[in-house]
Amino acid sequence: MELIIWAVIFVASLVLVVKGADWFLDSAEKIGLAMGLSSFVVGVVIVGLGTSLPELASSLAAVLQGASELVAANVIGSNIANILLIVGIGAIVGGKLAVSKNLIDLDIPLLAITTTLGVVVMFDGSVTFAEAIFLILAFAVFLAYSIRNGGASGEKDGAVTQLFAFENKEAFPKIEITDIGDDPKREASKHVTVRDFVWLIVGLGALVAGGNYLVQSVVHMSEILMIGVGAISLVAVAVGTSLPELAVSVKAVRQGKYEVALGNIFGSNVFNILLVLGLPGLFATLVVDAPTLLLGLPTLIIATLFFVLSGISQRIHSYEGALYLIIYAFFIGKLFGLF
Repeated sequence: MELIIWAVIFVASLVLVVKGADWFLDSAEKIGLAMGLSSFVVGVVIVGLGTSLPELASSLAAVLQGASELVAANVIGSNIANILLIVGIGAIVGGKLAVSKNLIDLDIPLLAITTTLGVVVMFDGSVTFAEAIFLILAFAVFLAYSIRNGGASGEKDGAVTQLFAFENKEAFPKIEITDIGDDPKREASKHVTVRDFVWLIVGLGALVAGGNYLVQSVVHMSEILMIGVGAISLVAVAVGTSLPELAVSVKAVRQGKYEVALGNIFGSNVFNILLVLGLPGLFATLVVDAPTLLLGLPTLIIATLFFVLSGISQRIHSYEGALYLIIYAFFIGKLFGLF
């Protein structure tokens, strides 16, 4: 009975975290544009961070509650789910995913470099304060590079900006999002109301509360089931916090916006490693537990390698998507001793 109660709390907390991120981001986007920020900057900072916000909220809550092993497991599990589960489903739903030259030239090398950094940092079983600083600095460089190169010319319109326009097509019916080369100062203050600030606060409160109970539920379920916190985080928390990526990618695939779907995954994985791993590491040394280190890291390396090779070939076919799902199922089975 106690397990059922905590399982219900776990699901409710996940919903609260995901919806809280949604409410917070919707309001933040409107307020950001109203403050005169360009659509590109808002897209990179807010929307780019947006799909990783649930992971960040749950990771910060984990550190504050002394369950730091949840952080690395959450990051690695989310990145694995993003590639094997979400790209796999996307390829099957779309029949195939076309990979643009933009992704091959910019996003694929960036993903490979970032994942390598993450693996090197976590390889010794911990993430120290110095390593967290290094990841944060790398994130700052990535952000500055994205803003500088993305804002320079409309021809450099990347997946992050396309993702911004795609996600906000319905959210901003009265605001025309032009290409990033225009760099306009939006006169949108008339569209921002007290309600937007209220939802900003409500969303932040939902993130804090949801993240707090999410961690508590994982810790209690791991004690009841006698399974490590890391193992549950690698799957349940990771998949739950990856729901925004799944929603965006599947919607994009159905509309034939393959670069948006794939760019969403590239961006989320980069943000997860640099920011979601780096920021909590400023407050405590993060522990990388045995399941995460011995199974999660190798699986992440293999998944990223497959993703990079598929991307270079410029097509991710449905049979490759099916293979991704089979590998993910095998990963789950090995994690819980089914194989």
